[in-house]
Amino acid sequence: MITFLEILKLPEISSFWSLQTLVLLILPIFLFNVIFKWYSNSKTTNNLPPSPPKFPVIGNLHQLGTCPHRALQSLAQKYGPMMLLHFGKVPVLVVSSADGACDVMKTHDLVFSNRPRRRVADILLYASKDIASAQYGEYWRQIRSIGVLHLLSNKRVQSLRGVREEETKIMMESLEHSASRNLEVNLSEEFSKVTNDIICRVALGRKYSGGERGKKFQKLLVDFGEVLGTFDVGDYIPWLEWLSNMSGLYNKGNRVAQELDQFFDEVIEQHINRRVKQDLDCLVNDDDDGEEQSDDFVDVLLRIQKRNITGFPVDITTIKALILDMFAAGTDTTSTVVEWAMTELLRHPRVMKKLQDDMRKVVGSRTHITEEDLVEMHYLKAVLKETLRTHSPVPLLVPRESMQDMKLNGYDIKAGTQVIVNAWAIAHDASIWDHPEEFKPERFLNNSIDFKGQDFELIPFGAGRRGCPGTAFAMAVNEVVVANLVHQFDWALPAGKELDMAETAGLTIHRKFPLIAIPSPRKA
Repeated sequence: MITFLEILKLPEISSFWSLQTLVLLILPIFLFNVIFKWYSNSKTTNNLPPSPPKFPVIGNLHQLGTCPHRALQSLAQKYGPMMLLHFGKVPVLVVSSADGACDVMKTHDLVFSNRPRRRVADILLYASKDIASAQYGEYWRQIRSIGVLHLLSNKRVQSLRGVREEETKIMMESLEHSASRNLEVNLSEEFSKVTNDIICRVALGRKYSGGERGKKFQKLLVDFGEVLGTFDVGDYIPWLEWLSNMSGLYNKGNRVAQELDQFFDEVIEQHINRRVKQDLDCLVNDDDDGEEQSDDFVDVLLRIQKRNITGFPVDITTIKALILDMFAAGTDTTSTVVEWAMTELLRHPRVMKKLQDDMRKVVGSRTHITEEDLVEMHYLKAVLKETLRTHSPVPLLVPRESMQDMKLNGYDIKAGTQVIVNAWAIAHDASIWDHPEEFKPERFLNNSIDFKGQDFELIPFGAGRRGCPGTAFAMAVNEVVVANLVHQFDWALPAGKELDMAETAGLTIHRKFPLIAIPSPRKA
């Protein structure tokens, strides 16, 4: 029997068919096959979570919009707090309730402890060898223990208090200059700079915000954040990966990764040379008191590598991945929280005044607020909790992935299903929060709910095994910066200007437009 392709090869037929005609003939057949396979594969006898209708090939990607956390909240209001979407061919479980988040991040935390692979994360983060994006397993457990016990322990966070206070004081001195001249200040830039300077000193031992080298590094960090937060369609529809290639996403990612790698190589080499000299001095003086709390993160990691403190081999690539994690998770999100906190305080003068009065009760007429003072500032803590609730810095958290088939609330969840916890939707759930759209710090004054991963009504830093290990450090920065901003200055918007509350799209949700305000010295 002669086949259709053989017919087309006949001279009298092939001369008749143009390429355009062939495309018009074959394309409907191809699309029919795609649609048939799509829907036939979707049929299952399993009890799956409710799902909105999906398109062939793209699934539900078209329903994400420009603000996915808000779009997913709207879908959840219709299909329930636990719904199944498809991004391309990838099943995605979206959880939008505190109970569901508890099921995923506590009851079945182990099952959902994996991370989906992302090509941009592999490009930027040394094949995903960092804490945040590493696959669940022995390697991840070891590097997380390094982060928790040696880099971000409570003892070390407290030891870095001086760095946070010094950099905050430097920012305040800069603002005093503007205040004395009634000048407008780009607070978004100030917050980005102070958090970057703090992280640089803590992680690398010095600031990299001045000079050509510093400017280049800061630009690299901005590019790094943009690439990491870019949606890559190839992660969900592999045969459309060429779109990300054509857009230059992978090329930009490779360039940023290469330049950051060279920068960290230089920084590590400088630390090694300095440590060699210090080790020689220690041998001469017979002085070795173990881990020095004043050391930066590179020093700590090099010591772990040399002495094999953890019993786990730490190579240079792992060191660079861990250091890069500090910038990826510590700078952008921290500055964003301060930015939104000041935005809300400017919107609510009553809250600003109450916060200022509360601080004055603690420190009196003393100008600079230290971290020791913060212990008694309960209203400040309430303001920051309310900021984290209303403006979750990473509203959809970092996706997880199911490692096995399982039952969840009676639904069948397949291995390989991605899980997105909509922390923003939970924080705006009217069944949990009274008037959730309003900014009311008072709701936390007589409320035990906290953001440390035990109360699933408020999980801006995640929870469980994959929760953020840097929560204590981030909040220490947030508290000391906001406290000094509010205590030392009165703030006003430029004449005739109103606050635009528009948000950016991306992994971290910033203000779309910079926060501009005018400081004036507060009278004693």
